Amino acid sequence: MRACGITILLFIDSCLQSVNGYLSSPHLGQEPPYSRDAQQSPVITSPVAAAPTPVSPTDLAGYAHKCPSGGLCSKLPAVCITCIERYNCSYGKPASFSCKTHEGVHCLGPSGQQLTNFSLTMTCQFCWQLDPSKYQCSNSTSCMTVACPRKRYNANCTVLDHVHCLGNRNFTKRLYCNWTGGYKWSTALALSITLGGFGADRFYLGQWREGLGKLFSFGGLGIWTLIDVLLIGVGYVGPADGSLYI
Repeated sequence: MRACGITILLFIDSCLQSVNGYLSSPHLGQEPPYSRDAQQSPVITSPVAAAPTPVSPTDLAGYAHKCPSGGLCSKLPAVCITCIERYNCSYGKPASFSCKTHEGVHCLGPSGQQLTNFSLTMTCQFCWQLDPSKYQCSNSTSCMTVACPRKRYNANCTVLDHVHCLGNRNFTKRLYCNWTGGYKWSTALALSITLGGFGADRFYLGQWREGLGKLFSFGGLGIWTLIDVLLIGVGYVGPADGSLYI
């Protein structure tokens, strides 16, 4: 009994010392250092973005490679400038227009000074009124050039870069079928005269059925051969694909 009593007293004494040490601790009753910060919303700082590298307008514009720098403003292609169009000018007569270069395009005036705004003299006419040598049009390979009357097709045309004109530089025109498949009129006529009895002229033009007919009929006993010489000579009989002779 005495031993049990001593053990219980020692245990109680140990517990009292632990409680006394906790109560005397300097941290008791103080607010944790992070409690005030925990009540605030967290601040998220985004990383600093690097400033974008400036890009030259000439690199962004699709017309940059067509606009030479340091040349005369009057020699710039039409895609490099914007002009104020005046429609009260006299057709076919020279007229002066106020023009401005596109951003990033540099040109010089007659005295060698760099200009942005300048005057340009051009002929007063719409783009579709230009000479055919000043624009390019699409070709159609689906229309017959030997039809009578001659057939036309709708061609998409674009004015050449160095040509200045009024209105839209892209337009539609109805043109005669004028494409060629590479057949020579002189070759066809020579074959018709020399070997026409064997159908060589028709074979050359791509007309296989007529060529076989002439071959097995010996040129229609010479009559068909003579007729073909006349028809090819005047250009009435042409290539089977409907193209023009060259």
